[in-house]
Amino acid sequence: MPPNVKKVVLAYSGGLDTSVILKWLQTAYGAEVVTFTADLGQGGEIEPAREKARLLGIRPENIFVEDLREEFVRDYVFPMFRANALYEGVYLLGTSIARPLIAKRQIEIAEKVGADAVAHGATGKGNDQVRFELSYYALKPDIRVIAPWREWELTSRTKLIEFAQAHQIPIAKDRRGEAPFSVDANLLHSSSEGKVLEDPAVEPDSIVYQRTLSPEDAPDTPTVVEIGFERGDPISLSSPVYGGGAKRSEAKGGERLSPAALLARLNELGRANGIGRVDLVENRFVGMKSRGVYETPGGTILLAAHRAMESITLDRGAAHLKDELMPRYAELIYNGFWFSPEREMLQAAIDRSQEFVSGSVMLKLYKGNVIVTGRRSPYSLYSQDLVTFEDDRGAYDQKDAAGFIKLNALRLRTLAMRNRNRR
Repeated sequence: MPPNVKKVVLAYSGGLDTSVILKWLQTAYGAEVVTFTADLGQGGEIEPAREKARLLGIRPENIFVEDLREEFVRDYVFPMFRANALYEGVYLLGTSIARPLIAKRQIEIAEKVGADAVAHGATGKGNDQVRFELSYYALKPDIRVIAPWREWELTSRTKLIEFAQAHQIPIAKDRRGEAPFSVDANLLHSSSEGKVLEDPAVEPDSIVYQRTLSPEDAPDTPTVVEIGFERGDPISLSSPVYGGGAKRSEAKGGERLSPAALLARLNELGRANGIGRVDLVENRFVGMKSRGVYETPGGTILLAAHRAMESITLDRGAAHLKDELMPRYAELIYNGFWFSPEREMLQAAIDRSQEFVSGSVMLKLYKGNVIVTGRRSPYSLYSQDLVTFEDDRGAYDQKDAAGFIKLNALRLRTLAMRNRNRR
């Protein structure tokens, strides 16, 4: 018999899997179910999940549907982009960064309604089960966690559908057959994996890509934009200028936007120019490799712009240290440790580095490419007087380089003399 659970908060999408989980929790545990549906910008309608939960017998006061797009971008996506985080040098962590926010709201709702358990629909093979549950325990260590895919005997799509039919759970016609691949999406990205994508040697079909044009089909002329930054976060975006002759002066006058609105606008620009596609075989921390196809149009633009902004505002030592810390920071997010002291320590160091990362960056977007064409900042460390090929009027004494080189060469010369004497 399952442990006694009186009330459980379920992360509920309204789809087949979580609808089956909802009914299974009621039958297997005899528990009162509270549903939580988060709008993170995944697209499509969110409100139908409310109606679906009601049809499955959930009382209105136990149905939570919340728009978390601004919080998602402001408090999760933007802090991650201050670090220039990339997992294994490629993946922009679009799915990984969404899980801690969903888990946080589940715990908050559980405390509000007096629930003694939370549940999710992540499978027993994937990363998300770990991300959800590490976040749950970090925020409420005594919470009971129910992971149906590790407990039930509904091990196939056929069994899920049979269970749904037996319990009068509505099934969309297009869900009765095998879906060609699995999709997860939010305002930052979409990811597709499984089934037709499982062979990493086979090129994905065009139907896999839902958020970007093919670079081959993107316009033959570039789009020019300027992104404004303040303390490491993007705050404004100019109206785009189209055509090969577009110049910086034409893209001035950036409009200040909320975090979610700015990312949504960048997504539109990225989509139109075929930007942000990644076909990746990644190392899951459950011990296997998996193939995923990711689309992160706005995030790809933002990463390039942020690095360009840092290139003129960060000291060399700080910039290089950030690059050394980044893989560890990205791995913590990928592995589900957003609410860990080590991630918070790294975040504090990263945020401290962003004090002067303010200004604007000019970009050309063209057939899958993000091309930085200019950057400026009131806090720029770039000095034309120092780097000029013309007369620098004493700004830099080239003779100083001789002593620097000799001191750095001393150990190399000593090693070389020793090695020469051994021959």
